[in-house]
Amino acid sequence: MKATIRNTMLGAVMMIGMASVGATAQTAQTAEPTFKGDPSVYKVIFEDANFRVIEGTRAAGVHDKPHGHPLPSIVYNVTDCPSKVYAADGKVTENNGKAGAVTAIPVIPSHSAENIGTSVCKQIFIEKK
Repeated sequence: MKATIRNTMLGAVMMIGMASVGATAQTAQTAEPTFKGDPSVYKVIFEDANFRVIEGTRAAGVHDKPHGHPLPSIVYNVTDCPSKVYAADGKVTENNGKAGAVTAIPVIPSHSAENIGTSVCKQIFIEKK
């Protein structure tokens, strides 16, 4: 299982690197990044000059504080993560993220997410600096 997660994470890092070739890094200016916007949910678990890896853990029913994604990133769902996402403009969408799913996330200035499932939602975010 650990080898599978490690291989998935390595693939995600490679996807970030390939997706960022020729792209200019953009920064969100309206909200703090995840780990600063809601440190009770998001924790930096690795960081160097090139990458930042953030673990997100939302218990059932937890609605995190507004935050942004200032860099394009990849998110890996460690567990099932059914969520409602609240955009800064008031738009609400539902996402039924399944365990093992990997998704690219663009720069997002501000939003919040609520775990609408019955168990803990655990995600790993990988940002290329």
